[in-house]
Amino acid sequence: QVQLVESGGGLVQAGGSLRLSCAASGGAFSSNSMAWFRQAPGKEREFVAALSWSINWSGTSYYADSVKGRFTISGDNAKNAVYLQMNSLEPEDTAIYYCAVQRYSGRYYEAREYDYWGQGTQVTVSS
Repeated sequence: QVQLVESGGGLVQAGGSLRLSCAASGGAFSSNSMAWFRQAPGKEREFVAALSWSINWSGTSYYADSVKGRFTISGDNAKNAVYLQMNSLEPEDTAIYYCAVQRYSGRYYEAREYDYWGQGTQVTVSS
């Protein structure tokens, strides 16, 4: 049984930084993409960033417009690990952040096309 475990969430002031980590365990598998999604209270889950290995072995990163230039995704497909460096955090970034794995080819921004999910880690940004 594959499990994803996130860590690194917390409370930070606006303008601060956090680094989220996600590690997979429970079996060897390859990923087409690994991504971060988030869900704020009363809102739907939304795409944040993805790292896809479908084009090249080093990975191609994608970002939601709202985080572009502030967040950086990195990872290691061989280790099934992904990270999210979040800088210049804003109160609007407050949400539960989820790590996800897409085993096969699909739309990197579509949550329904991801196969495994972590339990989420809370990120709270105070103004």
